[in-house]
Amino acid sequence: MSQGSSHRVVVIVGAGSNPFELGVATELFGLRRPELDIPWYDFTLCAPGSVVMHAGMFTMSGIPGLEAVERADTVIVPNRPDPENAPDEAILTAIRTAAARGARLVSFCTGAFTLAAAGVLDGRPATTHWRWADFFRSRFPSVRLEPDVLFVDDGDVLTAAGSAAALDLCLHIVRRDHGAEIANAVGRRLVFAGHRDGGQRQFVERPVPAIPDTSLAPVLAWAQERLDLPLTVADLAARAATSPATLHRRFQAELGTTPLAWLTTERVALACRLIENGELRLEAVAHASGLGTPANLRTQLRRQTGLTPSAYRTRFAHTERAKATPTPSPAS
Repeated sequence: MSQGSSHRVVVIVGAGSNPFELGVATELFGLRRPELDIPWYDFTLCAPGSVVMHAGMFTMSGIPGLEAVERADTVIVPNRPDPENAPDEAILTAIRTAAARGARLVSFCTGAFTLAAAGVLDGRPATTHWRWADFFRSRFPSVRLEPDVLFVDDGDVLTAAGSAAALDLCLHIVRRDHGAEIANAVGRRLVFAGHRDGGQRQFVERPVPAIPDTSLAPVLAWAQERLDLPLTVADLAARAATSPATLHRRFQAELGTTPLAWLTTERVALACRLIENGELRLEAVAHASGLGTPANLRTQLRRQTGLTPSAYRTRFAHTERAKATPTPSPAS
């Protein structure tokens, strides 16, 4: 995303759309954020005329028509209260036209049915709400459904699972467009985690344990303050006063991930913030984030962001805060 101009986000409102997803998109992309001191998104809602929202809650009218999609850099498609029925053909045409000219396409929850009906998910990975996974597979067998994740980023097409996962995906888009520090700042304003590990398996109905497990929050906070140290799973278990095996089960139950994977994700996030804030020395970033060596930093950063340290620095570093230190070698 260009740092010098506003990226145009257009949300298509369809009949029966869920107001929650509209609220998520409006909160993330539509509200002004002058405290960030960067060009924010140019946000628009559009619809093929007046539309009655989910369960007849209210009618939305007086917003631009579908021609607004023609100018969009990112198009957020409507979710489906009735995935068994075909979406509005005018909406599908607008989506196909946007895809053909290279716009980024986004869906929340059952919005994946809209993208699939438009034919833009054929042969590609995507996700939708776990409740509709089996029906989605039967309806669109050419789509590579990933039902156990919160969202899927396939470059120019991104899909989120349940309604709350729309927040995860929107913050991921902000992170992709503006970097980890900006995404974290927006997450703090929302009082929402900037990155939520795990997947939908956490949210499928299951029996409530008779004795709820103790929250991991204290040990997570303790570890986040010591990421530069050579922490191990045994260290985390000792801090939590439990065995490594029990800690592993608690991480899977509460976060949907392993202790080691969580540590690595936190360390990469810290490395990203250091690079964004102008630290040019890979050795210093690797040491301060606990990733150890520049080689491991490169490996983990590429794995989680798709970028090398040099590419990440070029895209997201705040150059006005860059330190007067030697430029790293081209190998970075």
